[in-house]
Amino acid sequence: MILEAPLSEEVVRSLRLGQQVSVDGVVFIGRDEVHIRALERRRQGKLLPVDLEDGILYHCGPIVTRDSRGWKVIAAGPTTSARMNALEPDFIREFGIRAIIGKGGMSRPTVDAMKERGCVYLAFTGGAAVLAAQGISRVRSVEWLDLGMPEALWIVEAKGLGPLTVAIDAHGNSLYEQVEEEVKKNLPAARRRLHDMEQKSP
Repeated sequence: MILEAPLSEEVVRSLRLGQQVSVDGVVFIGRDEVHIRALERRRQGKLLPVDLEDGILYHCGPIVTRDSRGWKVIAAGPTTSARMNALEPDFIREFGIRAIIGKGGMSRPTVDAMKERGCVYLAFTGGAAVLAAQGISRVRSVEWLDLGMPEALWIVEAKGLGPLTVAIDAHGNSLYEQVEEEVKKNLPAARRRLHDMEQKSP
């Protein structure tokens, strides 16, 4: 399935856990410092240089080059999203983003904010920086470059960005939590088997 940004709440809430998607359209790239500055500006009553509502946020510190034709993203692997756990619930509620792309999942407070506002988490495989860059067709603009290249707010156009997995849906379900529960459930049996193997070994 191709998701075309900006996203509607109806489309986001229709996505199923584990579903494979790709993204076309405008994507905002930002990490810790973008979250911090955006929330600070909101508290100060200042506008952001872009409208994030119904948008897609990519947790990424891209490597970008510039020539006579403009900016070009050459590597755009996902950042571990847990870095943004303390900031993301407020960010979702304040700016109305509809999807987050990253790796590793996010905390329960963020999952709750996603459920409340209609937002999903799309997991991208770590280490696929060049593949991700191939899904970015153009850099529209960059804001807050004073934060440094990997921490600036990049506004890019995506074409076939993916493959992405719906790892947290807009109904409070998380693949990461499901895996964790499965591990907890199977751990006692695994320990018993290991103990039995140790007892049998000479």
